[in-house]
Amino acid sequence: MAQSYWQSGNGARLAGAAALAVTVLLGWSLVLSPGPAQAQKKTEKKEEPTSTPKSSWVKLCDKGSLTAKDKEGKETKKEVNICHTLAERIDANSGMVIVSAGLNQVKVDAEEKQIFRIILPLGVVLPAGVGVTFFPKDLWAKIEKNEKLEKGDESKLKSLKMGFLFCNVIGCHIEVEAKDDLITSLKSSAGFVVTTANLSGIGVNLRVPLAGFNEALKGPPTDTKKFAEARQKLMEDIKARREQLIAELKKQQEDLNKMQPNVSDKKPPAAPGKK
Repeated sequence: MAQSYWQSGNGARLAGAAALAVTVLLGWSLVLSPGPAQAQKKTEKKEEPTSTPKSSWVKLCDKGSLTAKDKEGKETKKEVNICHTLAERIDANSGMVIVSAGLNQVKVDAEEKQIFRIILPLGVVLPAGVGVTFFPKDLWAKIEKNEKLEKGDESKLKSLKMGFLFCNVIGCHIEVEAKDDLITSLKSSAGFVVTTANLSGIGVNLRVPLAGFNEALKGPPTDTKKFAEARQKLMEDIKARREQLIAELKKQQEDLNKMQPNVSDKKPPAAPGKK
């Protein structure tokens, strides 16, 4: 793909919608679902804390127009219909997006393309690219329990290697055209793991559960406005929780300081041999 649709003027205004399906990581998962449609070393890898798999997949749709030139050089307008079926994981302490992933369906007049898209935060090693591994239900259960896979399990996995397309203020984007085999993996797998490396060269594995993906893909789109309002409320709650935690830590430090003896009030010890 020479140029991503999302780099064009028409697609850019919809890119922000990819930040609306949310799973919050705080040792457990908090799922936001206000819409009716939502039913070390280089060899070392940092694993995520185990959390209960919940669905945070949502479908958001929008319409627009694309101006293009025909063979004779005349400008023509084409109708564009876009649907994102996506999920996002957010750190509950900072509000930072850890990973955003989804299937984008772009229909221009009668022509339709499906794009598998991942966004990762800045601070990744771009030459390393991204590996995506799909897991069936039984092996995903092992992953969720941090259990080691057996040698024979590897044949059940489906993997693909993807390169970074571009980075902007939102994050680093990875896209690939979603053909039949990739669509099948998304529909039939229990989850996938996104593997990359941070700037320290440490491998990072990011889990994305697929529970609820099929239902969101088939169902009607969620009201984008309501979902955005719910997400804003979630971010406000994260901010309030962070401020409360900071205030509690400050108070604990103040109480600790009160318990310590005041060193300036103590008399210095007498020199040896003197009274």
